Amino acid sequence: MTSPDRNVRKKKAQISVYLDPATMAMLSDYAARRDQPQSMIAEAAIASFLSPDAAERREAVIAKRLDQIDRRITRLERDVGIAIESLAVFIKFWVATTPALPEPAAHAARAKAGERYDQFVTALGRRLAKGPKLRQEVSEDISGGDAIGSDAAPP
Repeated sequence: MTSPDRNVRKKKAQISVYLDPATMAMLSDYAARRDQPQSMIAEAAIASFLSPDAAERREAVIAKRLDQIDRRITRLERDVGIAIESLAVFIKFWVATTPALPEPAAHAARAKAGERYDQFVTALGRRLAKGPKLRQEVSEDISGGDAIGSDAAPP
């Protein structure tokens, strides 16, 4: 047998709250999307804000975002490191294999270099727009130089 007190619903207290128009619009839109009364959404929001673990939840959300930022920065550092090493290897190779030209030939070479540079910029633009990025081609599993130059098949 059930107690008569259990069947009696507790009456909720009513309050008046003043919201700025932007907040009211957000509340109305959210309630309409969820097909829920505005008072129920406002009550849940207030309860969440006042709950003892609200600070911990906010801290967890902030920690999660900081972890995402840390991972992005780590990838960025890796990508910049690849770019710097690629440039250094290219410059070292170019300096080692390209002899200095005598002055009459140097003028013609500079003109040709301008044309070739324009072709390079065009090709780079195409690759950046659609092609695979070098960072996608270089395996993240490669550490140091142990996989470079080895005959081992990629994973």
